[in-house]
Amino acid sequence: MKRWKKAGMLASLTYVTIVGCSSPAAPKAADNKPQGPVKISISMSDSLNKYALASTDINKDKWVKKLGELTNTELDIRLVPHAEFKPKTALMFASNDIPDVMNTIQGMFPEGPDMSGAIKGGLFMPLDDLLKEYGQDLLKAIPKEAWNEVKYNGKIYAIPEYLSSSTRRATFIRKDLLDQTGLPAPKTVDDLLNVLRAMKKNGVAEPFAFRKDFVYSDVIFGAYDVMPYSTMFEKIGDQVVPKFFKVEAMQKALQVYKTMYDEGLMAKDFASLDGNKWTNNINAGKSGVWNHNANLLLNWINTTKPANAKSEVIIIPSPVGDDGKGGMMKYSYTGGLSYINSKVSQEKAAAIVKFHNYMITEAGDRFFNFGIEGDTYTMKDGKVAYKQPTTPEGTLEEQFRSVMLRLVEDTALNRTLLNTTEDGKKLVQQFDTIVTKEGRSGIAFQPELAASAKYTDAGIKFSDMPPVILDHMLKMVYGKEPISDWPKVLEEWKSKGGNDIIKEATDRYNQKSGVIMGD
Repeated sequence: MKRWKKAGMLASLTYVTIVGCSSPAAPKAADNKPQGPVKISISMSDSLNKYALASTDINKDKWVKKLGELTNTELDIRLVPHAEFKPKTALMFASNDIPDVMNTIQGMFPEGPDMSGAIKGGLFMPLDDLLKEYGQDLLKAIPKEAWNEVKYNGKIYAIPEYLSSSTRRATFIRKDLLDQTGLPAPKTVDDLLNVLRAMKKNGVAEPFAFRKDFVYSDVIFGAYDVMPYSTMFEKIGDQVVPKFFKVEAMQKALQVYKTMYDEGLMAKDFASLDGNKWTNNINAGKSGVWNHNANLLLNWINTTKPANAKSEVIIIPSPVGDDGKGGMMKYSYTGGLSYINSKVSQEKAAAIVKFHNYMITEAGDRFFNFGIEGDTYTMKDGKVAYKQPTTPEGTLEEQFRSVMLRLVEDTALNRTLLNTTEDGKKLVQQFDTIVTKEGRSGIAFQPELAASAKYTDAGIKFSDMPPVILDHMLKMVYGKEPISDWPKVLEEWKSKGGNDIIKEATDRYNQKSGVIMGD
């Protein structure tokens, strides 16, 4: 996600203002004419970045001002709280208060339930011609799979962040805490429980870091291949149904979570633990195992050290289930998406595309990764000499520059930056040998199922499980409902719209209409 990349300073809808932008390529004759700043507003997620949130005026930040200088832009940044992004977006549409550019969180596709109504209503413009003229670097760098995800009726409607690997979530462990248990890194779910128990015995308060709504906490669902998301359908008999219809496997997964809860292996208030509390608990040493995006390993290495100088964070293979496989949801090929308001002038639209295009160039790559020459890096023998920060504050500042401000990049892994340090090279190695070899996928649909958007309780989204399903999961983990009642949960889901979802999924599968088959 920016979702770390590619997830508030204010609790209300906010904007980024960009003023004029020059392409790094030689401008056309028409572009050589002197022109004043072109003001452009952009809404974007705060990504839960503490550096940005701590700023009293992000527009005076050195990185914001330098980016404006390098791109002939004047940035006036305001942020939308990550947890409120979709509701705030819906409010924008309802009030017709739409910025010039809306940079979304992951999964908000043109043909998806969050954006299709706005696209149909003509709120955003197609970008094909603008990209051909002003976004050549974007067209070359971004893979066709990503461009296909941002099309509506065959036309491109957003400039995407992209992923070179569809697997990006990983299992992290405090190796120093693991070593204290005397146990090897867990391979199976049972192994994981034993490691968590041993950590608990050694004084780790909440060994497994659970987060509200199973966000970054769904590794057990992955082990049993029952992830309840829109990319996770499966053909069972003559129907195409969500994977959570595998009753026995789902019951096993829920029992594992209940065991964690009953034995104090995760927080007692797990159902209300938001992202900030979750992060703080991990950094404070209250947890020893958690799930997150693999590219943030170095961030975790640095932010966990203040509470324990001996903290050592590594990535390990996710625990496997009965079929010997595991891992979390495989992603689509896009991250955050930048949509352009259909009411902006052609001059403004061109400036917006040029601004995004800069982010893919060599000059842009150097700025976002290394910062300012003479300040954060120097040139030696034609090569960049850069030392990555080792403090939590420095790491968060670097993340703000290299992740938040950069709206277009490969969000799977920043190899340019990582290959400058030994820890970074280790992350690349762990990513290539562990992360890319795991993960779950299923039958998905593009555009997404219309029935999912129609039914509030039963609807299945990209990374949000149906509310009715989530509600019963939580009750079962708390012990308020028996896990053996899962078949009853499925019947309730079907009665609240699930039958229509199954029918549409099955019909489209049989008709081969927008079907995407998982690995």
